[in-house]
Amino acid sequence: MSRQFLAESLELSGGDRGVVAVVAVVALAALAVGYVLLKEVLAAGQGTPKMQDIAKAVQEGAAAYLNRQFRTLGIFVVIVFVLLFALPADDLSERIGRSLFFIVGAAFSATIGYLGMWLSTRANVRVAAAANEEGGREKATRIAFRTGGVVGMTTVGLGLFGAALVVLVYAGQAPKVLEGFGFGAALLAMFMRVGGGIFTKAADVGATWSARSRSASRRTTPATPPPSRTTWVTTSVTAPVWPRTSSSPTPSPWWRR
Repeated sequence: MSRQFLAESLELSGGDRGVVAVVAVVALAALAVGYVLLKEVLAAGQGTPKMQDIAKAVQEGAAAYLNRQFRTLGIFVVIVFVLLFALPADDLSERIGRSLFFIVGAAFSATIGYLGMWLSTRANVRVAAAANEEGGREKATRIAFRTGGVVGMTTVGLGLFGAALVVLVYAGQAPKVLEGFGFGAALLAMFMRVGGGIFTKAADVGATWSARSRSASRRTTPATPPPSRTTWVTTSVTAPVWPRTSSSPTPSPWWRR
């Protein structure tokens, strides 16, 4: 069965278009739910001024990483766009659609990745602040789950909306155009996953050595009081190291307890 026959056999009736339109509406509803959850997360308290200062430093580092990564990925996106347009297709409309929706898929994926990093660096300080309040476990868990819900709803909403749009516009040629849409989304997701893992590991190692250096410097001044629990939660999550004197035992890292 030829590709041309497959394309000609995929004709959408009025009922089919209605179903696809319902899918698009569901996608928009998912985006609306994500927006509501986003507002709820950002409305939570951010804790003490010290916690907010630390959170701002983390946010600046994350923003610098994202901006640098997107500048690099932009070059790859342009190259792949040109290659997709140069590949053979049944007609010019299919070439344009495949290349154009590759950009759309990449943009959707980049939006989700940016939102995930942007929101997580703002939600972590809110989770830490909520955990220090009365009934903190339930409050902190609620904020954490709402944060994940924002990214999840946005991912589902953008993916469904993009696919529904392709089907409504291209009908019989939709499977071929969806190749470009899916490829763009997957390409950006792959690069951001790898880059995000490297960034997270680098931040973990940096926090570990920072905590160790602070602990070593404080051992020379036993009169220095230990940090409060709030400071410990927000600054030493990856590798908590309490200041100690020669007579105090060495605590085990949290991942070995």
